[in-house]
Amino acid sequence: MGQLAVNRRLFLGGSAGLAVSSFLGFAPALAADGKIRMFWWGSEERARRTNEAVDAFEAANSGVQVETEFTGWDDYWTRLATQVAGRNAPDLIQMDYRYMFEYARRGAIKPLDEYLGGLLQIEDFGQANLASCRVDGKLYGINLGVNSSCVILDLDAWQETGVEPPTYGTTWEEFADKADAFMKGNKRSKFYATADASGSEPGFELWLRQHGKSLYTEDGGLGYEPADLADWFKFWGEIRAAGAAVPPDIQALYKDTIETSPVTLGYAAVDVAHSNQFVAFQQLAKQKLGMTAYPVLEGGEPGHYLKPSQMLSIISTAGDTETALKLANFLVAEPEGTKILGVERGVPASAKIRDLLTPELDEVSQVAVEFISKLEPYAGPLPPAPPPGAGELSVLLKQVSQEVSFESSSPEDAADSFVAQANDIIARG
Repeated sequence: MGQLAVNRRLFLGGSAGLAVSSFLGFAPALAADGKIRMFWWGSEERARRTNEAVDAFEAANSGVQVETEFTGWDDYWTRLATQVAGRNAPDLIQMDYRYMFEYARRGAIKPLDEYLGGLLQIEDFGQANLASCRVDGKLYGINLGVNSSCVILDLDAWQETGVEPPTYGTTWEEFADKADAFMKGNKRSKFYATADASGSEPGFELWLRQHGKSLYTEDGGLGYEPADLADWFKFWGEIRAAGAAVPPDIQALYKDTIETSPVTLGYAAVDVAHSNQFVAFQQLAKQKLGMTAYPVLEGGEPGHYLKPSQMLSIISTAGDTETALKLANFLVAEPEGTKILGVERGVPASAKIRDLLTPELDEVSQVAVEFISKLEPYAGPLPPAPPPGAGELSVLLKQVSQEVSFESSSPEDAADSFVAQANDIIARG
């Protein structure tokens, strides 16, 4: 928590300075020297595709130079916050829905509405996909693709046990029963039916939505009580106690990267992820993987929702906004760029681009597109916007869930502690 607090102070101080300097006219705007920096989080597969697309963009635009950098999710926000505070942030950055509101409201990223129809040819993304990238009515993000939470399946492992894997419409109770049945048929050593998803914020949010609650309220508070989180911890605790979920020492190896997933490391036949990550999961796996929706609550509300998998945003102090926007448009709306990226960042928001890509997609990418098409019965509206500090809460949830799994805290005490700390973080706003 100490490191998180320091990084948050860095960001708030830095971005406040950015907002003031922009207002006074000191921040560069369209100083088109053709040299920009781009920064994103993701896997090696994402880096390969992105760098290939950047090379194509440079080849098509004489004199343009794009310096690229990527890292894993855990390190990305710390490094970006430090760069923003030091006024040396990259021009074009990858943005997440839970962080966009904070960065926009602190003045750290540019509103983009004035470029629509000009440098940004994304009107055909549709109102819903444009609205999901807006803060207080202004466009701050460029949708890189549509995705949703999903369940990753090691299909070979399930076939070995003779148990049908979870699928669309499987209830939470059935999921637990299938995990038990899997272990009865499992012949592998140190191999389990499922990863422990108790520290997954997307998973917990989906569970809440099915119970008629939400991660956050419209006014930026928590949309649930400690008892709701304790129930979530207890559900996963029962699966661990039955020996069907990976033990805490294995789950602790997970560092919010595909490379460290229990499925990738060969410890589990199920993990939770985002649908756009499926391509990279299969790229790393020797076994055949599949993808399905989260379990459902019988009689409950839809838990899934479609959102921008990631966005591209322009830093307020960008030295060459024009080139940064041209690159963003190349990646999301121009055939050459979008064909290279494929669906690794999500299913394209543009119907025109989807139609262009679909016939050329490989089997793995087709699975990702098919998942989105099948999800409609299980998907509801976008949730309320995350408040400032929301990014810290996902890290905190993982930490607290580990306290429960290592039995250093009860589900009830851990839930009380989490909610108290979460309210403090939101209050600092």
